[in-house]
Amino acid sequence: MRGGLGIGLTALALVVGLAAPAPRPRQAEEVGTFVWEVSRPRFGGLSAIDLGPDGLGFVVVSDSAAFFSGRFTRGPRGEVTGAKVGPPVFPVSHHGTPLEDWMDDAEGVALAPGGGFYVSYESHDRIVRYGPGGRKWLEEYWPPVFKTLTINKGIEALAVDAGGRLLAIPEAPPEGGDTPVYRIRGQEADVAFTLRRDRNWAPTGADFGPDGRLYLLERDYWPLLGFSSRIRRITLTRDRVSADEVIWQTDPGHHDNLEGLAAWRDGAGAIRLTLVSDDNFLPTQRTELVDLRVTE
Repeated sequence: MRGGLGIGLTALALVVGLAAPAPRPRQAEEVGTFVWEVSRPRFGGLSAIDLGPDGLGFVVVSDSAAFFSGRFTRGPRGEVTGAKVGPPVFPVSHHGTPLEDWMDDAEGVALAPGGGFYVSYESHDRIVRYGPGGRKWLEEYWPPVFKTLTINKGIEALAVDAGGRLLAIPEAPPEGGDTPVYRIRGQEADVAFTLRRDRNWAPTGADFGPDGRLYLLERDYWPLLGFSSRIRRITLTRDRVSADEVIWQTDPGHHDNLEGLAAWRDGAGAIRLTLVSDDNFLPTQRTELVDLRVTE
């Protein structure tokens, strides 16, 4: 065996050993996975999802700044089995003109109280509120603190709480340490609370569930093996984290690049989580919808 090959195999063995299955949290069960293929322009690169209360009506956002809305069909376990997708909507700037490529890296979405939705952009960190279906620009927020965020690791997730407050979570904290969760108030953003950061885990999506708790999707990447994903369930008491637990986690390569999360409640009262993956418009990746049922 050549020395270089031996070293390479040893390194691979170490990676595989480090990724060996460990005890996984069991507070959520996977009920289905759907590979989503749509023959429409700009479909793919899905970085975010939000759902109506019944888990059927949806909006998804591509990181090429195209919005898609429609309705899912679901099977007996509550899993997505199909989707009716409307035509793409291409957002415009406050000038009413199409976004230029260097301004269109959309990463997060959250349904807005009263209709429409918010979208966060990472290339130049900002949040835009759009009217129903994303067809009309309404307002735009550029809080000064966003200028301190790391390039290409800015506002990755948005969530609206029961009080209608918009919260924004960056992929990486601006100065290391814990992850700030910003409360957005027009052009101002203050830190509502912070979340611990565990090694290489980075936030990619978030939503408040019908139970009032924040569900946070995080991602890790293992060279040669693929993406690992996990979900944290965070309980807040007056903007203080009173409980923070990992309720679901995958081994590397089990799913693709899961980036978006939406929470809803089924007819039996169970909390459901629907996740979507970003295929980066690459033939080696796929757009997946993964459905989970929270069991405790």
